[in-house]
Amino acid sequence: GSLVVNYPFDDDEQGIAIYSKSPDDAVFQKLALAYSKENAEMYQGSPCKDMYPTEYFPHGITNGAQWYNVPGGMQDWNYLHTNCFEVTIELGCVKYPKAEELPKYWAQNRRSLLQFMKQV
Repeated sequence: GSLVVNYPFDDDEQGIAIYSKSPDDAVFQKLALAYSKENAEMYQGSPCKDMYPTEYFPHGITNGAQWYNVPGGMQDWNYLHTNCFEVTIELGCVKYPKAEELPKYWAQNRRSLLQFMKQV
């Protein structure tokens, strides 16, 4: 896991980690930023320093393929085949948090979720 909003494309023609711009890149960036700006830790861009000390996401967002290449990912498929604008929101560095930590996750993401819905 990580703490970032990832937007299409998740894949590129070369199969390497490189920025892969979609035709709606500016819209995807706006949606991703709308979410990340409301989550202070995410927006700082360096959420998992203990696990990934060199990982940095400016303003808490990243183009999927620039982070790592995922051929055949669901958000790309939905965008290309159904015109559904989808982003992937990584909520934390721990993949399976303990139940008692869930209220903290809600507190960190409630405003982000509301702001994300307002973008419709």
